[in-house]
Order: sequence, then C-alpha cells, then structure tokens
Amino acid sequence: MDEQTYKTYLNILDEELLPAMGCTEPISVAYAAAIAEKTLKTLPERVEISVSGNILKNVKSVIVPNTGGLKGVKAAAAAGIVAGKADKKLQVLEDITDGDIKSITAFLQTAEFNVVQAKNGCVFDIGVKLIKGGNEVFVRIEGHHTNVVEITHNGEKVFCGCVMKESCALTDRSVLSVRGILEFVNVANFDDLEKIISRQIDCNTAIAEEGLKNDYGARVGKVLLKAFGNGVHNLAKATAAAGSDARMNGCNLPVVIVSGSGNQGMTASLPVVVYAKHLNADREKLIRAVALSDLITIHLKTGIGRLSAYCGAVSAGAGAGAGVCYLYGGGLEEISHTIVNALAVDSGLICDGAKSSCAAKIASAVDAGLLGMEMNRCGCGFVGGDGILESGVEKTIDNVGDLARIGMRETDEEIIRLMIKNV
Repeated sequence: MDEQTYKTYLNILDEELLPAMGCTEPISVAYAAAIAEKTLKTLPERVEISVSGNILKNVKSVIVPNTGGLKGVKAAAAAGIVAGKADKKLQVLEDITDGDIKSITAFLQTAEFNVVQAKNGCVFDIGVKLIKGGNEVFVRIEGHHTNVVEITHNGEKVFCGCVMKESCALTDRSVLSVRGILEFVNVANFDDLEKIISRQIDCNTAIAEEGLKNDYGARVGKVLLKAFGNGVHNLAKATAAAGSDARMNGCNLPVVIVSGSGNQGMTASLPVVVYAKHLNADREKLIRAVALSDLITIHLKTGIGRLSAYCGAVSAGAGAGAGVCYLYGGGLEEISHTIVNALAVDSGLICDGAKSSCAAKIASAVDAGLLGMEMNRCGCGFVGGDGILESGVEKTIDNVGDLARIGMRETDEEIIRLMIKNV
C-alpha cells in the first residue's frame, strides 16, 4: 500500500473513532448551544432552535446524559447552555454536577424555548439562537456532529466556514474498498492501530459491562443472556445490546463512536472483542480485527450518509461479522461473502430514532453479521441476483447505499412525520 493511501486510512480512523458521552445527536445540539452561550457570555432569555427532521427523531426519545433523566431537544440545549464545556466537543456534558442539574431544570422553566423543524433539505442541520435583551448569537452545525459552519453575534458573522480545522470536511472516503481495507489492516504498523483502537475497546467494553450489571431501558442485553445463555454467539449479541441499553438510557460513561454513532461504534467492536476472547486471539489480532470491522462499517455508511431511514447498526453488524471472520483466518473472499450475506438479511431495517429499542436492533444486526459469517464457513451464501445483491461485494455495497440514501427518502419523511406529529 502506498504511503498516501496508508495515511488516508489512518486519518479516516482518527476522524471517526471519537469519544462521546450519550447519543450523539442530542450531544451535538448541546455542543452548538454551549458554543452559543460561550459567545453570548450570559444565560439567554429566549432560545430558538431549528433542527432537521433526522435530528428531531434522534433526540426526541433518548435521555440526555448527566441531566437527571431529561429528554428532548430543549433539554439538550439547556444542558449545553447552563453547564456545557464547548471545548470538550462530543463530551460537552461530561463535567455536569448535581447543582448543575438543578440549574438546568430551573432554566428550562424560566427561559422561553421555541423548537422548529428545519426545511432547508439538509439531513443533518442544527441551528441554535440565544437572545438576551438586544444581544443575540446564532450557531449552526451542518453535515456532521462537530462541523460548526456559522457563528453570528448581533448580525455580524464572527465565523463562517469551520470553527476548528479538524472538524471540517472529512477525509475523502472514495479510497475505501473491502480489498483496500483488508490490505491496510494486514500491513498497518501495529502501534498506529493500537493507539486508536485500544480506547474504543476499553470504553465500549466498560459501558457494555455497566449495561449487563444494572437495569437500563428495556434490558435487552440481560434478557438475551437470561433467555438464550452464554454461548459465544449470543454473548456477542448481548454485549453489544447491553452497551446500547446503558447509552440510550442515561449512562454517563463515554463510548467511542464510528460514523458519528456510538451504537455503531459498539456494534462494530464489542462482538469482535467477545469472539477474540473465545478464540484466545492475541492482542494484535484483536486490534486488527476491530480496525477491519470499523473500516467496513465506515465504507458501508459512506454511501448511505450520516443520518437516514436505514438503521446504521446493519452496517456495523456486517462489519462485526467481517471482523469475526478475520479472527477465524478469513481472507478477502471469505470477508466479502460474509458482508454480502449479512446485507442480504437485514438491509431495510428502519431507523426510527434513538431510544431503548436500538439495543434490540443492534442484537438483530449482530446476529445477521454472525449468520453471514457462519454461512460462509459452511460453504453457503447468497448470490448476485438475490434481491438487491449484485455480483461482487462493492456493487452490493453501492446498491445498499442507493437503497438507503435514495430509495428510503420517502420512508424517512414518513417516519419523521409519525414521530413528531404529537410533539
């Protein structure tokens, strides 16, 4: 692999594998609000928030961490305004105290809030305006979770473009292919990978253990273990689901995200961790397998986009299946067949926002990935012409991207309509 391509792959992992506390969409709202408050330098009297429908659906039903169980756009913005630390980005709410929670609740009761759905056609769009007397500040995030594109103070643009260079346009993902990902994972300097992937393994394992230990949400992970036992296949599903149980329901432990999603970050990594332990794989094999799973997930999501009607866990489940296949010694052919098999099973699973049931969808996606892997090990598989599958893994990935990004556009609009009609 040439040096430039190698650096591009590393940059993609660096950009994607970020620590975040809580569901990333409410955290992004809190981040925008914290920047606005930092610019205004005082608590506002009025807060006006405009967010795209996909942001609304992902914020509506999930608990904002460190708020005492509050949910929704207003709560996320209030937390960012009252107690957020803008310099911490996706960990903006990390340092909230019990006293801050009381202040957030009081602010919600005293300030005037107005939340509307943005109609500019941008799938990922957050605008927060704070007003105090004759002063006002507007902050806009567009495209991805930390991509601040505008800050305006009293009508004057303080900033237009991208606040921090590392938050601007993402590295070109067109370099990604299953063949290229496998080559990169095999030739990468272990130290380069280890320093990126280790944090993901440590953080995501910790929140999964928390989810299995305590009662969060619908307790999908715990139910899976109780109902179906501790076999490695079920344990892999349950562990990933338990991380989501905790994360969607207020746990303040950070996760390391992939493709802008903590659920995808956990789905891509935790099943691989479980299987590596089962197979007594060494640390280097584990790190490389998780890196492969992450990159396959990113590759699949690139054609879909950050937010859509297509559940992102499906991509991460296919990535996890590929990572486990790698642990078993699978090469390009085996990994490609695993991905195609997995996509044949679960493509079309809808995303109807962040909430407790995400844990069950993660379990389903991991199951599809593992089934795809086991089918290939048994010499079975789906072939081009079966539904949306096409001969060649890259063509199938392109088809899935078209299905999710174009074909499910109206589905996305209807999901949003159903979710917010009573809001």
